[in-house]
Amino acid sequence: MSAHLFADIERRTDMWLHERLFAEKGLAPVAGVDEVGRGCLAGPVVAAAVILPCSLEDQGVTDSKLLTPAKRERLERLIRQRATAVAIAQVDAKEIDSINILRAALKAMSLALDGLEVRPRAVLVDGNQPIPHPLPQKTIVHGDSISCSISAASIVAKVYRDKLMEKFSDMFPQYNFKKHKGYATREHRQALKLHGPCPLHRRSFKGVQP
Repeated sequence: MSAHLFADIERRTDMWLHERLFAEKGLAPVAGVDEVGRGCLAGPVVAAAVILPCSLEDQGVTDSKLLTPAKRERLERLIRQRATAVAIAQVDAKEIDSINILRAALKAMSLALDGLEVRPRAVLVDGNQPIPHPLPQKTIVHGDSISCSISAASIVAKVYRDKLMEKFSDMFPQYNFKKHKGYATREHRQALKLHGPCPLHRRSFKGVQP
């Protein structure tokens, strides 16, 4: 096995590597940011920013999409108990339609970062697009499965948004948001055909308007 491949495996298995690299440059604490709901037809895009103590074991923290709802909620409680700081921000459907979903997702992550009670000195961003923020940052594709801080942010954002969509389901029961959380499932598309969009729907998205 090549040295390059060994190095790649180490990067992918060491969930604290990128946090340490910033810390070694004197840029600590480090925040991880991630967003959820980018591909939904309805509801806000939600982002979380999390600063974790580097002494914290990962406890199975990984990409929120790979976890069961019960495990996500258990880890979300653990993260909130042990994190140095946690913040959440969201951009609603109307603004998503106005500025487009990519800009909305990046804005939500930047707002979440600004909401932290402890000021980070650097940020790790999930994906390949930098956020509009002056802090030193590193983008990491699939960061939610590579960086513990980004993974924690993905879990916090996912749990928050799922609960929010469950509340919206009580307001608009005809769409059953509590089941699909606004994603483009067959049931959701059928409800849109029958009832048309509600104020939570992203009208610029294909499939929302007839």
